[in-house]
Amino acid sequence: MLIRSFQEAEKNGQVVSISHGKSSAVRVLLKADGLGFSLSEARCGAGNRSKLWYKNHWEANYIRAGRGSIRNLDTHEELALYPGVIYCVGPNDRHSIINSDDPLRIVSIFCPPITGLETHDEDGAFPPTGDVTQGRDAMFVRTIDDIRALDGEKILGGGAVKALRLVTAADDMGFSVSDVTLKAGTDITLWYKNHWEANLILEGHLNLTHQTTNEQHQLEFGDVYCVGPNDPHRITCKTEVKLLAIFNPPLSGDEKHDADGAYPPTGPIPLGPRN
Repeated sequence: MLIRSFQEAEKNGQVVSISHGKSSAVRVLLKADGLGFSLSEARCGAGNRSKLWYKNHWEANYIRAGRGSIRNLDTHEELALYPGVIYCVGPNDRHSIINSDDPLRIVSIFCPPITGLETHDEDGAFPPTGDVTQGRDAMFVRTIDDIRALDGEKILGGGAVKALRLVTAADDMGFSVSDVTLKAGTDITLWYKNHWEANLILEGHLNLTHQTTNEQHQLEFGDVYCVGPNDPHRITCKTEVKLLAIFNPPLSGDEKHDADGAYPPTGPIPLGPRN
């Protein structure tokens, strides 16, 4: 089990200038963590416009706060960005992020994972950090309504958990992403024997207990916890909790927990953190 936080990352100086000084990124999970993806938050100032082209990566971006738009620089299609929307871009996708008057806060997941010090080159790319998955032919944007229309809203944990499957194995990005809501009073035991899962808490408070070691953590907004094959754990929620859950190997989206709180195997398991 691995615990991180965006607040701690900022205090430790894990903040990098990106987009040629127009934005910054707080880097929380990196290639060295062994999860097969990295996790950071891009912080883009109001009114900015950034031209990007991730030739060497796939990137999923969840809008946590703020408003703006994404423009495909080849087709000139422009789509709105606002909280709860996810957009995904890859090697074929020259694009521009346009901020409105509200600063954007974008949770960014990269595969292959970045090492932590990358900043954009003249084309808006990061240098190669590993093998790139096939992915889809072109960038895509998904709203909560889109996910529901695709039957991507799943009720789990006896009705205590709602999961919106934002990115799945079918997208071939090297990970899956879900927008998860746990009801206040939820008390659930899980054990991801066949996966690594990283969870970023977006709202609320929860208590996390490792069932083998009895290690306990009180977690809230900005905290990240990662659990894997050796981490049977119990989650109790003091309040309603909203989190972003990232799985590797990725989920197809239809999995249900077994009696141990695990999902069935969906691919090779990454090594995970060394400690």
